[in-house]
Amino acid sequence: MAAKLKSDPHLAIGHVLFMDVVAYSRLLVNEQREVVHQLNQVVRKTAQFRKSDARGKLISIPSGDGMALVFFESPEEPVQCALEISRALKNHPRLRLRMGVHSGPVDQVKDVNNRSNVAGAGINVAQRIMDCGDAGHILVSQRVADDLSQDSLWQPHLHEIGEIEVKHGVQLGIVNVYTEELGNPEPPAKVSQHQAAPKPAVTPAAAPSTVPEKSIAVLPFENLSADPENAFFADGVQDEILTNLAKIADLKVISRSSVMQYRAPTRNLRQIANELGVAHLLEGNVQRAGNRVRVSTQLIDARTDAHLWAENYHRPLDDVFAIQSEIAKAVADQLQAKLAPAEKAAIEQAPTANIVAYDRYLRGKKLVEMATFDTRRVEQTRHAIRLLDQAVAHDPAFLLAYCQLAVGHVQLYFSGVDHSPARLRLANEARDKALRLAPDRGESHLAAAGIHYHCYRDYQAALAELAIAQRGLPNDPAVFKLAGFIARRQGHWEQCISNFERAAELDPHNWFLLQQTAGAYQSLRRFSDSAHTLDRALAALPGDANTRVARALVDLEWHADTQPGYDAIQDVVSVDPSAVDEIAEQWFYLALCRRDFAEVTRALASVPPEGIIPVNVRMPHHFCEGLAARAQDDVATAERAFTAARAEMEAIVREAEYAEALCVLAMSDAALGRKEEALAEGRRAVELCPVSKDAVLGAELVRNLAIIYAWTGEKDLALKQLEDHLQIPGHVSYGQLRLHPWWDPLRDDPRFDKLIEEAKKPVALS
Repeated sequence: MAAKLKSDPHLAIGHVLFMDVVAYSRLLVNEQREVVHQLNQVVRKTAQFRKSDARGKLISIPSGDGMALVFFESPEEPVQCALEISRALKNHPRLRLRMGVHSGPVDQVKDVNNRSNVAGAGINVAQRIMDCGDAGHILVSQRVADDLSQDSLWQPHLHEIGEIEVKHGVQLGIVNVYTEELGNPEPPAKVSQHQAAPKPAVTPAAAPSTVPEKSIAVLPFENLSADPENAFFADGVQDEILTNLAKIADLKVISRSSVMQYRAPTRNLRQIANELGVAHLLEGNVQRAGNRVRVSTQLIDARTDAHLWAENYHRPLDDVFAIQSEIAKAVADQLQAKLAPAEKAAIEQAPTANIVAYDRYLRGKKLVEMATFDTRRVEQTRHAIRLLDQAVAHDPAFLLAYCQLAVGHVQLYFSGVDHSPARLRLANEARDKALRLAPDRGESHLAAAGIHYHCYRDYQAALAELAIAQRGLPNDPAVFKLAGFIARRQGHWEQCISNFERAAELDPHNWFLLQQTAGAYQSLRRFSDSAHTLDRALAALPGDANTRVARALVDLEWHADTQPGYDAIQDVVSVDPSAVDEIAEQWFYLALCRRDFAEVTRALASVPPEGIIPVNVRMPHHFCEGLAARAQDDVATAERAFTAARAEMEAIVREAEYAEALCVLAMSDAALGRKEEALAEGRRAVELCPVSKDAVLGAELVRNLAIIYAWTGEKDLALKQLEDHLQIPGHVSYGQLRLHPWWDPLRDDPRFDKLIEEAKKPVALS
C-alpha cells in the first residue's frame, strides 16, 4: 500500500467496445492477416473513432482476432461507434464481427513495449458480453442500457435479453442493440443454452476476486461477566486489538463497524470471512470480575476452519492494555506480517493507564461514530463531548480522547447547528492538544485533516495531513473516506468514487460509505450506478430505513416516479415508527413532490427542530414550515414561518458571514417578497463559496440562487442559472424539475421544458 495519497485518480470509468472476428481461427494465415487489416481500416474510418481520437479521449488495444476501444467521455460513444462499424461492414461481407459494450473501472498502464494499455473490470466485462453474441450482434451491459435509456433516441433500439451466465458463474444482464438496418435482431445462441436468470431483488455486496492471505477480521468478543454492563468493556478489548492490528501496513484489517453484527453464538465463520473478504478471523471472550480480567482468544483460518493459535490471559485489570498488545503482536506473527519499528512501538503504547478514563472514552467514541453529521443526533453528540471531557479530566494525556473530542466539536460546527467561533476554538484546542501529545501519530493528523476540511475548506492542508495519517493508519477507512470527501469538493468525481470504494473494501458493511458513493453517482445523474450501489448497501444492512427509502427515491429522481418512494416510506412508518426520524428529510421531499399535503404535514412533524440538511445547506424547521405552507398557498402561515427562519439565519450571519446561512436567509427573503435583499444575499452566498472552491456546496448555492431568481420573478435569470447548473454535477434531476414546488414559477415557460429534458442526461465530465 502506498504511503502517500495520490493526487490523480488511479482508476477511471472507461466505456469499452470489445470486438472480434467470428470463426477467425478457421481462416488461413494470409486470410487472417487480410481480415485484421480490413477491420483496422473500417474502425479507423468511423466518425466516432476519429472524433474521440482527435480529442485524446480514446485508447485502442489490439486483441488477436479483434480489438478493444476504450472511450472516456460518454457511454454513447462505443455504441455509436459500433453502429458505424456495422454500417461499414455491409461493404465487407467477409468481416463477420460481434461486439460487446460495457462501462466500468479501468486502469491505464504501460505494456512491455511502454505503450498505453488498459486493464480492469471494464475491459473484462465488455469481453464477456461480446462472447455471448453471434456474428452481427451488438450486445451491451444492462448498466450501459440503463444510461442510454435516458435518451429517447436510443430507447427504440434497446432490446432486453435477460441475464446470461458467463465465466466463473457470473450473471450478466445483456441488452441487444439493433435498428431496422444495423445489428442482429436474432437472439444469441447462448440464450437458448442458458435460461435467463431472474434478477435478484438485492445485488450482493461486491467482493474481491482474490482474498489476501494476510487479511483478518476481529469479531466481537463475548462478554462472560455476570454484569451486563461489562459488555461495553468486552467491546473495548476487541476494539483495541482490532485498532492495534489495523496499524500494520502489511495486513488487511476489516473495520469495526463491519464486524459488530457478527456476535456469537450465531456465527458461520466461513460465511463471515467470505462476506468480509478475509482469510482469517480472530474471536474470543472477556470475563471481568473485580480487579481481575480473563481474556481468551483464538485465530482461525476461515478457509479451512483450522485453529492456528489460541491463548488465555488471566491478569490484574490494569494489565488489560498489555494483553491487547500481546494478542495483536501474536496474531501478526502468526500471519507472518512485517512489523515496522514504528508500528511495533504504536502497538505497545497503551491508550491510557486509567480504566475510568478508558470507559468514558469508549462510550463517547461510540456516540460520536453513531452521530456522524446528523442534525437528529445533536444531543447525542453533546453527550459524547461531555463523556470525552470526563475522559481527559481523568487522564489529561489521553491522546485518543482528544482526537474524538475534536471530531465531536467539528460535527456540531460543520452541520451548522453550532457554527460559532467558540465551537471552532474548542475543536482546534482538542486537535492542538493531540498534536502536542503525539506529533507522529496518525490519529492526531487525521483529526487535523478533518478540521482543515470541515471547518476551513483548506483541501491542500487536509490532504497533507491525510498523507501523514495514512502512514500510521494504513487500514483506517476514515482516511480514504475523507480523501473521497475532499476529491468530491474539488470536483474530482471519479477520484471521489474510487476513494469511497477503497474505504468500502476495509469497511464492506458500512452503509454510510455506500450511500455516499450512491450520492456521488446521483450528482452525476448516473442513476443506474446509484441504484446498484444502494442495492449493495441494502445487502449489507437490509433493515436500514434510510437506505431503503433512498433506493426507492432513485425512481423519483430518474423517472419522476414517486410511487416506489411512497410505498417504502409508508412501510417504514407503519412497521417501524421509531425509524421515522431517520427518513424525515426524504419523507418531506417526497411529500412535496407528490403535492400530498396531508402527507406533507405528517412528514413535517418528523423534522427535528434543527431542521434538515438536504446536501450541505441546513434548512431549519421554520423554513420547512414555510415551504410546506407556500406549496399549499397558505400565505399567512408561510409568512410567519419564513419570518422566523429569516430571524434565525440573520442571527447566524450577523455573527459571521456564513454562505450556507446567507443562502437560506436569501431564500426566506425571496419568499417574503424582499426582492432586493434576497438577490444581494443569494449572489453573495455564491461569491463566498463558488463551485471552483467547493464543487458540492457551490453547486447547491447555484441551484438555490436559481430558486431565488424564480421566486422573485426574475425568470430569465432563473433559467440561465438553472441551465448553467445542469452542466455541472449537483442535486438537480429530471424528477425534481418535473415535480418539486421549488420550480413552479417557471412551469409556463417552454425554455423550462427543454431544461427538464436536458436533466435526463448524465453530466459530462471534462
